[in-house]
Amino acid sequence: MSIPAIVLVTTSFPIANDGSEAAGSFVSDLVEELAKCVLVRVVAPGLSSAIETWAPNIEVFRYAATAKPLSTLKPWHPSDAIEIARVLRLGMSVTREAIKAGPTAHVLALWALPSGEWVRRAAREQGIDYSVWMLGSDVWSLGRVPVLRGMLARVIRKATHAYADGYQLAVDAQRIAGIPVAFLPSTRRVGLCDPLLPRAKPPYRLLFLGRWHPNKGIDLLLEALEMLNGDDWKHIECVEIQGGGPLESLVKERVAALRAANRPIELGGFLAKQEAEAAISRADWVLIPSRIESIPVVFSDAMKLGRPVIASPVGDLPRLFADACCGELAEEASALMFSRAIQKALVTSPRSLDVAVRSQAAHFDLATIAADIRHEVLGDG
Repeated sequence: MSIPAIVLVTTSFPIANDGSEAAGSFVSDLVEELAKCVLVRVVAPGLSSAIETWAPNIEVFRYAATAKPLSTLKPWHPSDAIEIARVLRLGMSVTREAIKAGPTAHVLALWALPSGEWVRRAAREQGIDYSVWMLGSDVWSLGRVPVLRGMLARVIRKATHAYADGYQLAVDAQRIAGIPVAFLPSTRRVGLCDPLLPRAKPPYRLLFLGRWHPNKGIDLLLEALEMLNGDDWKHIECVEIQGGGPLESLVKERVAALRAANRPIELGGFLAKQEAEAAISRADWVLIPSRIESIPVVFSDAMKLGRPVIASPVGDLPRLFADACCGELAEEASALMFSRAIQKALVTSPRSLDVAVRSQAAHFDLATIAADIRHEVLGDG
């Protein structure tokens, strides 16, 4: 008899594996951790519809997705509306296919929309329980749209277990659905062993690693860098900016202006996971200037690799800093306050924060998170 599997349905899973998948690297790490003890069938976007063997105990059922993320398409544009409808139809179909491909013990949706809606329908049809795990984009972006807010509430209410990857996010999701939502952090495996310690004294290397999107505050960071004075820059070896996204033209323009003023800026692109770990490990401070956030994956990566952060006071970051002060927290999410936080960090030794950083890292253990999921959805301790 075949062993029942967990079916995991997601819009975030590596395709090109070039670092552009956002939460995709976390999802693949979670799947591999779950697969150590249970069969996992994954529903995920791909370049074409196909079934592939990802690793032992892991099958991936691909649905052909658009080259652009669904969130960037505009439903009022006829061509985008057609593409959205096509992807939604294929995702629903492949979710049903994966659940029927063999005995299924439970279905887990990452994230609430559209994955959770596909799972809600397909699980109901097969009489199987499901769980949903939410990101900030589910609750704080899609949850603001009246029709989508109703869908989100229904997905949460019908789930056996509902999770959110931030403390405040869980509270806000509970407010939408009217039922308890548990906090469960998203984090990825760090492969780099024994990274070098950050520098004990300046000049320091600073790193921004993430999407070039207004929510991530890359424009605030560049404005904050322009506010630093000559004495501040004497404490900076380099500011490294990695990533990509819709603000690319603005980023390149601001970086060119900073370079013209003889500021040491390195500009790159999306980094694969191993490259991202290397970038964090060669930095002394990691920059998180977000306008909206729960707990960014780059935060837990930085903690695991022993790097303090300079961050905006958004989402759960103030709560995390209150538990263990692992860097400099700006007074507000603005360019001026972020520049002042950078100035404070530049006269602080990153090594003085090592105990707090290690304390934070302990909260983001992937094996423990996977074990908690297995225990809740399968009763497997």
